[in-house]
Amino acid sequence: MLKKSTAAFMIVAALLCGSLLTLGVTGYVQVFGQAAGQGLATVLQTAGLQEKESKKLGTALSLIESNYYEKVDREKLIDGAVNGMMEALGDPYSNYMGKETAERFEESIEGSFSGIGAEVSSDNGKVVVVSPIKGSPAEKAGIQAKDVILSVNDESLEGLELNAAVAKIRGPKGSKATLKIQRTGTAEPLQFVITRDDVRLETVYSTMEKDKVGVIEVTQFSQNTSERFKEELTKLEKQGMKGLVIDVRNDPGGVLPVVIEMVEQFVPSGKAIVQVEDKNKRREVSTSKGSSKKYPVVVLMNKGSASASEIMAGALQQSAGAKLIGENSFGKGTVQTSFEEQLGDGSLLKITIAKWLTPDGTWIHGKGIKPDIAVAQPDYFSVAPINKSVTLQYNMNNADVKSAQTMLDGLGYKPGRKDGYFDAGTKEAVKKFQSAAKLKTTGSIDTKTAEALELALIKVIQDPVNDNQRNKGIEEIQKEIKAAASKK
Repeated sequence: MLKKSTAAFMIVAALLCGSLLTLGVTGYVQVFGQAAGQGLATVLQTAGLQEKESKKLGTALSLIESNYYEKVDREKLIDGAVNGMMEALGDPYSNYMGKETAERFEESIEGSFSGIGAEVSSDNGKVVVVSPIKGSPAEKAGIQAKDVILSVNDESLEGLELNAAVAKIRGPKGSKATLKIQRTGTAEPLQFVITRDDVRLETVYSTMEKDKVGVIEVTQFSQNTSERFKEELTKLEKQGMKGLVIDVRNDPGGVLPVVIEMVEQFVPSGKAIVQVEDKNKRREVSTSKGSSKKYPVVVLMNKGSASASEIMAGALQQSAGAKLIGENSFGKGTVQTSFEEQLGDGSLLKITIAKWLTPDGTWIHGKGIKPDIAVAQPDYFSVAPINKSVTLQYNMNNADVKSAQTMLDGLGYKPGRKDGYFDAGTKEAVKKFQSAAKLKTTGSIDTKTAEALELALIKVIQDPVNDNQRNKGIEEIQKEIKAAASKK
């Protein structure tokens, strides 16, 4: 049953409950006392409803059924009561899933699914993006970690329980989802039109770069990620790898035993990987049974690196001497497990049962982990999309013009300013881009020009040459390789 404590929920098939990820807790049953393997009767005996509480709920149900002006769905009311209890906890990572939602949750753990491809959580009634999935429609459209989804196809998500909000986002492959997004630093909501598609859940990618620097990207800690990581690591080592960059940017986390197994390959035997603390302040420390590597390691992270990613970053930094490069991480320091069999009807409760701490005892919840070397991406990596309902032209001054200028600058057309004022220099840059893109050279930004700008920019962003954080990670490893060689 504990194996069902798994990775995060992705939009359509997985954007289904209020969590960034669910960390598996196999191996911690004794620490937490009552565990998923115990029967419902035992749980109720120790923590069930008191007689007056049971009477209150039963009376409320009876009054609703007897007096409500329309026929009511009893099952829906019961589900609502359970969901209400979970919401009352005020914890975005503890939630209730009805049977259908729970089934999709299970399906999302492995394989592929159809949707926009983004990890989300619920925060004070808001649907917040943790990170877009690598290669997904959401990533290609420019969705970012910490974005707040305000509405879908003009239907507001404000105040909705997360499962209900997700139901509005779900849809078949090929259908469109128009999302209004609130992003920190932008005064007005942004609009994204995303075509839903199949999202493949490959979680490990590797390449060998110059000077025998290996790069392994981990997009999620799923059930088979450790095995895949070991395969790619072995492949790079057989190629003579001298140093490794582990990239967990926009990785929302996953299964706890999986990340522990992966980290053990770098942390010396006996050193701490992670500490888990229950409600009674009892801690269990996971120590490595592995061994260290002879080559240097750095970890890339950003604001979309959460939970299991942060466990890996903290453990490799504190117990294996790895440097962290990039941006401050997300800051999720709690552990969840899921309870399904006890409910008996296919529904599922996912409950926060503990918090985790780094090897030195730091709780990073709400704060994240700071990088050893802070590196920002170019400004065009986070540029907002252009509103295509209005043609942008000379003498305009607004946020869309600013986005267009940022895109033009990133593409090398140098408008001369990025403050939102459409001047003569901006017009000339637009003409040059239109000419190169074989568009009518009007100097104004219509729908076709805006779309062409965004498509061209995506290619630039996806080119590793322009990835400041990745380049810095490789550069740092190259320095350490040279430093080690000079000591011989």
